[in-house]
Amino acid sequence: MSDSMENDSKSENVEDGLPIKPSSTSTSTSTSKAATTTETETETDSDSPNEEDGTMDMIRRFFSHTFNLASGTADNEGPIVDKVIPELTFEGLSSHWREHGFKNIVTMVGAGISTSAGIPDFRSPGSGLYNNLKKYKLPHPTAIFDVDYFQKNPTPFFALAKELYPGSFEPTPAHYFVRLLHEKGLLQRHYTQNIDTLDRLAGLPENKIIEAHGSFYTNHCLNCKQQYDMAWMKSKIFADELPSCEHCKGLVKPDIVFFGENLPGKFYSSPEEDFQDCDLLIIMGTSLEVQPFASLIHRAGPRCIRLLINRDAVGRSSFAPWMDSNGKSLLYGKPKNTRDVAYLGDCDAGVLALAEALGWAEELQQLISNGQQIIEEKTDNSADTNVAEPQAKEEEETVK
Repeated sequence: MSDSMENDSKSENVEDGLPIKPSSTSTSTSTSKAATTTETETETDSDSPNEEDGTMDMIRRFFSHTFNLASGTADNEGPIVDKVIPELTFEGLSSHWREHGFKNIVTMVGAGISTSAGIPDFRSPGSGLYNNLKKYKLPHPTAIFDVDYFQKNPTPFFALAKELYPGSFEPTPAHYFVRLLHEKGLLQRHYTQNIDTLDRLAGLPENKIIEAHGSFYTNHCLNCKQQYDMAWMKSKIFADELPSCEHCKGLVKPDIVFFGENLPGKFYSSPEEDFQDCDLLIIMGTSLEVQPFASLIHRAGPRCIRLLINRDAVGRSSFAPWMDSNGKSLLYGKPKNTRDVAYLGDCDAGVLALAEALGWAEELQQLISNGQQIIEEKTDNSADTNVAEPQAKEEEETVK
């Protein structure tokens, strides 16, 4: 509900194997060291220290002692870190996977794994869903997923649902890669923010999926709680009818989590078990901005590798590194990194590269081809049924 790097200078713009744009981090670190040297010299030469530096040092000590926050200002302060794997790069992780393997993998994904299927993500400037809702004349873009607004005016949501409804799109290589993890007995659980059900369409079994934000798969009457299946809801939406309960005439809503609604109970009850023995967390196509979904990265134990496959660099601590006292933010490319790896690029490119590195490329391609064939056959059968129904009615009327 997603999320390029400039490689002009390999020698200057690489941190732990991760190409990044020039930033102020290295400059500020050097400046900090220079300032420390100058400060020492000044104190040696003079008995009156700089009042401003003294004040800042006092503030740092205050935060450190009062809130139990780290007071260091440079990334390279403290002892040398103990890395979980020798090389925290995409190549290093791939090599470790080939040699040692992983046994309990958890995946958490967002809209970025579905964009290549033609489904827009939510927040990308220009192309994101929230940037293209003007035609619905909403009070604000997120109102289309606001439960209070929906009950007052459900029409915009169902108009959008018709455009984005499952069945109009096919799973991407990223979806099939998760399926491949399951086929190999490596997938503990798949957490998704997406409501498009492409995980199911790719062949992932229901007991492996936790749809944190719900989906179109089931639907309930807001009044009497009567349940309706996906086919029933689809027939209403594509007939441009507001779905009304057949029992009480109340409004029927897909089981998508709107703003103001609770997430499914499984989202809260499953992580403790899922992350207990998790040795690899794969994060794909998410901005890591929407809570509580984004908090799943904190569930991974200290020796669990966290691999980010995403177009943008996300998940890092924000404006002040010392605010993340427990070190739970993603630290790829940082000196204190012990277990985080990032592949910055399209999700499909990332999983294809990973499959190639692991020697799984042919298996993944076969899974994709088989999946596409099954979907085509279902589409053909559905089309034949749609043609046969009017013909049957005509024949029946003729007989009468």
